[in-house]
Amino acid sequence: NDDPLRPISKFSLDQIAAHGDETPIHWVHRSDRYAEKLATPDVSVADLIGDVDPIKAANLKLSFADERVIHYGIIPKSNRGIFVINELPDLQARIQVALFNILEEGDVQIRGFKLRLPLDILFVFTANPEDYTALKDRIESQILTHYPKDMDTALAITEQEASVEKEQKAVVTVSDLAKRLIEQVAFEARASEFVDKKSGVSARLTISAFENAISAAERRAIVNNEKHTQVWISDLVGIIPSITGKIELVYEGEQEGPYQVAMNLLDKSIRSQFSQYFPNPDQLKKRKTTELKDENPYRSIIAWFDKGNHVNLFFNIKDEEKIINLYRVDGLQALVKKFFKGANDKEAALLMEFVLHGLAAYSFISKKVIEGKIEFKDLMGSMLNLGRNYEEEFDEEA
Repeated sequence: NDDPLRPISKFSLDQIAAHGDETPIHWVHRSDRYAEKLATPDVSVADLIGDVDPIKAANLKLSFADERVIHYGIIPKSNRGIFVINELPDLQARIQVALFNILEEGDVQIRGFKLRLPLDILFVFTANPEDYTALKDRIESQILTHYPKDMDTALAITEQEASVEKEQKAVVTVSDLAKRLIEQVAFEARASEFVDKKSGVSARLTISAFENAISAAERRAIVNNEKHTQVWISDLVGIIPSITGKIELVYEGEQEGPYQVAMNLLDKSIRSQFSQYFPNPDQLKKRKTTELKDENPYRSIIAWFDKGNHVNLFFNIKDEEKIINLYRVDGLQALVKKFFKGANDKEAALLMEFVLHGLAAYSFISKKVIEGKIEFKDLMGSMLNLGRNYEEEFDEEA
């Protein structure tokens, strides 16, 4: 790729010398002016800069002293373009020295040839900040990237990068609540003491989790022969492989176990988002009796579980059956209608399930993930097989 007004290669110079103003010109599209190379142990100077090609010399019957026997590498071929080297510190020291010469002097040295090629290239290097490289002080600007700092930016990145087929979109609806719960998992992981801070938690976690959540819902719809469904809170169990596969744990996290750490992160995500949709259960307990004139919105729900009732939400259950199970819980529908009057039936059902997961995250009821289902029941009864009078406890703490 040469500038016709400022040619630097021998081929271009010869063409212009032979044809003058009639020299044919071809425009190179921008997609062809971008090249990148991953720094691996097998990368050589010949790959990046070039080398003498003996086969070319033999075919053209040229002397090794002729410049035309040179086979240029990827960097000279990227002239007037952008060239990226990923994981620069992994590049061998001798190759970095060769790059140093290009960056500083503009010289390209290939075997016995010393060529002065004023290459017009924008070099881009990627590396972890803690990995020092000899070329660091020769790079003009250093851009420190960061993870999304707010929920809206994180949501936009995931939606942009996630690979979801049109057929999946036609079958599965992903609510804003489900999207936010998935994103919150990444925020919780970055703050977790069990996750290695050096390795970090990239946006790839939420992208993979988003795709897995849709796949879990799609699979359930296929099993139940349903034409349309939505991502339920229980479907988020399907993102556990995304979490365990995208985080690195410290020693304490390894002792806890990858699966348990992932489940805890999901519970923390639910807990963090729950107070954005419904009153914080912990704050209700801290109010004084004189201030507590309104009925506690969760009292009837918890009391229903205290009577020994329980709810099983199977992973492969039909949407209709799941909704019927949710409506069995006293006060659950009324709570959702109170705070989300405009919610349709499917949205209300999702919020009803969210309330159960939220109360479990705040340790007001028990939640157990058993093979094939999630079981909600009385907290104390599940631990001690004893009843629990929630109203008395609530009044005492109030």
